[in-house]
Order: sequence, then C-alpha cells, then structure tokens
Amino acid sequence: MVRPEFFINTLKDNGIDFYAGVPDSLLKNICAYITDNLPADHNIIAANEGGAMGIAAGYHLATGKIPVVYMQNSGEGNIINPLASLTDKEVYNIPVLLVIGWRGRPGVHDEPQHVKQGKVTTGLLNTMGINYAILPKDEEGAAKQIKIAADYMKKTNECYALVIEKETFDTYRLQNVEVNNLTMSREEAIQKVAASIEPNACIVSTTGMISRELFEARTAWNQGHERDFLTVGSMGHASQIALGIALQKPNRRVYCFDGDGASIMHMGNMAITASMKCKNYVHVVFNNGAHDSVGGQPTVGLKIDLCGVAKSVGYAATYSVDTAETLAKILEDIKNVEGPILLQVCVKKGNRKDLGRPTTTPIQNKEALMEFLNKK
Repeated sequence: MVRPEFFINTLKDNGIDFYAGVPDSLLKNICAYITDNLPADHNIIAANEGGAMGIAAGYHLATGKIPVVYMQNSGEGNIINPLASLTDKEVYNIPVLLVIGWRGRPGVHDEPQHVKQGKVTTGLLNTMGINYAILPKDEEGAAKQIKIAADYMKKTNECYALVIEKETFDTYRLQNVEVNNLTMSREEAIQKVAASIEPNACIVSTTGMISRELFEARTAWNQGHERDFLTVGSMGHASQIALGIALQKPNRRVYCFDGDGASIMHMGNMAITASMKCKNYVHVVFNNGAHDSVGGQPTVGLKIDLCGVAKSVGYAATYSVDTAETLAKILEDIKNVEGPILLQVCVKKGNRKDLGRPTTTPIQNKEALMEFLNKK
C-alpha cells in the first residue's frame, strides 16, 4: 500500500503542493494527511467538485504551477463543464491533476449508487480527452506514475487523472479534529424529527449517514419505509427532489433531511426553493460541520449563518436549535407555521460503528414512496 505521507511528498517533489476538492472515502487517508500537514490555504475543501476546478484554475493562473483536484468518481459529473470549457487544451489549456476515488469499480462489490458511476468512470475520462492511469498500490510504482503524470502536464499543460482503487492508501487518521461542544447526536435528532411529522407527510433524505440513520429508526420502530425517499448518491440534490414533490402534493408536508456538506454543495438551490413559496416545505439541515460519511474532514457548516442565508433568499421562517429540548419545542411550534421553513439542527460529529445500511433496493424505495404519495 501507499503511505499518504509518501504520496503527498512525492507530489511535492514533482512541484505539486496545492489541493482543492471534495473528500471521498477511498481518499480519506490522504485527505486527512493533507488536512493535518498542509496550510489551510493550500487545501481548500470546496463546496463541490466544479468549484474545486475553478479554484485550481485560479491557482494556476496566479502561480503557473500545477494544482490537484481530488474527488470521488461521483464528482466527475460536476467537473464536466469546467473540463470542457475552462481547462481543455482548446480553451485555456490549464493543467490540473485529478485524483479520483474509483467507487463501484466493475467486479468490486459496492453500494447501488456507485455501480453505474463505477462503470463509466474511465469512459468519461476518455470522452473528455483526459489521459489517466490507475495508481499502482506499491510506492515504487506510484512514484513512477506520479512522475509520468507531472512530466506530461508540464509538457502539454493538459489535465491528467490518477484513478484510485480501493485499498490503495495506507491508514492515516485525522489528528487535527475540529471538536464542537454539541451534545445531541445526529441520530437522536433524526429520530425526534421523524417521530414528529404528520401522518401523511413524507421525507426526502440526503445521501450518506442521514438516510442510513433514518432507515434504521423506521426499522427499530417496526415501521415501513414507504414515507421516506432515501437518496443514494446525488449529493446536494435532495432539497430539490423534495421541492419537486412538494409542488405536486400541496396538501402534504414534505420534509428534506439534509446535511451541512450537502446543502453547501449546491446552496443556490435554497434560492429556488424559497422562490416557489411552498407552504408545505420543511428543510431540515443536520449540521455537524463535517463530511462525516467520508472521513470527518471539516465543512464550513458551523462557521456560516445558514439561517441568515435562508432568510435572505426568502424562506418564510427559520429556526436553529442545538439541544434535544429546544428541538422538541420547535417541532411542536412549526406545525402551525407555513413554509418554506429552514430548521437547522446543530449536532455533534460521529455515528454508531454498527450503523447498518438500507436493505431495500432504490427501485423498491421509489415504488413504495410513489404508492404512498398517490394515496388519498
């Protein structure tokens, strides 16, 4: 395996020491090492992968040096536009080293949302004209491949991708953990909100831990899962799925269970949600200031005023809570408040180590929800 320290230092030896991106579980060890060992202005955890490409391009314009953009392969969709219209050799010809975690690689078991993305990962790179290599899992091979990539980018000013398979990097645990003093767990908060909703209401939950914890709550309560759309993948889009339902089902309350990383990833969605003035829409953001599902790297969630953002774009009401007692009171209060509502629930980092995953397929989940929504 490749030690994160070796990988980062080898890039540095080749003149590459600036990073921007969105953390990924396959890259969590190098992301943690970068977070601990590089200055904050040389590791920008971006809102989304397209934004990271913009930051990287700006860095190159200012310095002439080659930046790194890291991501899960699901983030390839977010970089297609800047790859084609910004960094491409027929436009501005800007070199960026892409480091892409290969979830869902054919032949390797993975979660449903990664299967299609895994099949098309290298095909998308081919279509975009991006030279790439799968990073060897031994340090000698990795060093040779990094030099090949660096030499190619320096010669051509074109992008190059290193595709990272599972178990490429040795373990490294984040040391500089940003600790908050919050006492309520996300799972506890999810259970309280889910237990309070109206009988005919539905929930659209974002990808990752939030959907997993909601599924386990229903299972523990011996309830069905037909009221919940458990978004797998499509990070940052749950709020708009919920909006689409809310517009068509005005007599049902529709709740979006969002995370801070997901809501920040496509924050412009909040403006569209507010503009539609759906009285039946409740946007719940469980905010722990971290990308909890992929290693715990920080977000800016607890450093910004999400309620202020929601107010400024036109949400009808906003609330922020950080204790179970206050949450219980607000949940009772908002039953008589028209939306769109933003409820920020500030929670501590972390999750149960034995947290399970949904046992229904995405198709089963979709069909059950649609049947529920079509009931009078």
